Amino acid sequence: MTEPRHLGTTPAPLAPGEAERIEALGRAVLDTEARAVGALIDRIDTAFVTACRYMLACEGRIVVLGMGKSGHIGGKIAATLASTGSPAFFVHPGEASHGDLGMITPRDVVLALSNSGETAELLTILPILKRLGVPMISLTGRPDSTLAREADVNLDIAVASEACPLGLAPTASTTAALAMGDALAVALLEARGFTAEDFARSHPAGTLGRRLLLHVSDIMHRDERLPVVALGTPLLDTLTEMSRKGLGMSGVVDAEGVLQGVFTDGDLRRALDRGLDVRHTPIEQAMTRDSVTIAADALAVEALRLMEAHAINGLLVLDAGRRLVGALNMHDLLRAGVV
Repeated sequence: MTEPRHLGTTPAPLAPGEAERIEALGRAVLDTEARAVGALIDRIDTAFVTACRYMLACEGRIVVLGMGKSGHIGGKIAATLASTGSPAFFVHPGEASHGDLGMITPRDVVLALSNSGETAELLTILPILKRLGVPMISLTGRPDSTLAREADVNLDIAVASEACPLGLAPTASTTAALAMGDALAVALLEARGFTAEDFARSHPAGTLGRRLLLHVSDIMHRDERLPVVALGTPLLDTLTEMSRKGLGMSGVVDAEGVLQGVFTDGDLRRALDRGLDVRHTPIEQAMTRDSVTIAADALAVEALRLMEAHAINGLLVLDAGRRLVGALNMHDLLRAGVV
């Protein structure tokens, strides 16, 4: 076992056999929770389908309720639903009795979590929810509980035992509730036809959002930052343009701005190997004519794919008439978080 190395408190030495006992307890917890989740598979039945139908038909929001550890799980389920195309939010049942019930409307659907099915704060607000006519889905560990009986549909998340050796701390039961919540969210995602692009739009600051929403035009160098020379430009002047713009390449265009080729650091090495006179050789004698290019409206992740496929570090950006409008390199993709 590797000893921890840090500047803080050093843990006390373990008694003989203690390390093995700790490892065994950790494995036992994971085994118990894995079996709890596995037992849910056979409970994906008509009740699960009915719950999904209620949520798909919801014209308002899915309101998730739960106390204590169930509340923490409920908050995560609400967040997962909201980020996968099913508008949802969490309401604390204790606060609901003191004004927050006004957040629930007849157009909503309630998803209530309680392992016992007898959570007092939930039972207190049941009559108000019934009066509103709000469909209610419950996730309970006791199908014969008050909450399960009063719900329009109950999903059974009972577990054989908690992972806690004392059988007290919610562990396997909260894991089962979370897994059932994920099952609901993903089933709804598929039923709604929710796409990766939809997911990215609700996560614009995340890596996936950047990869799916960022376009080449958002990060490319353009106008005065664009390295470009005309046909006939001496090789030396092209090198000056490359150095000034700092992309390690320069586009070469004709009088109409249509791309004719690209000159890169690699082309410079090849020109020197050939003994070309950098002062007087026109750029068309040293440039690469068949360059890899991309459109400005392409996704930035496509630019990354092209660079990796062709083992290059930069791309020129063209419009529909093959006129040079921009350029970018791998550093631009790194700065944008695409890589």
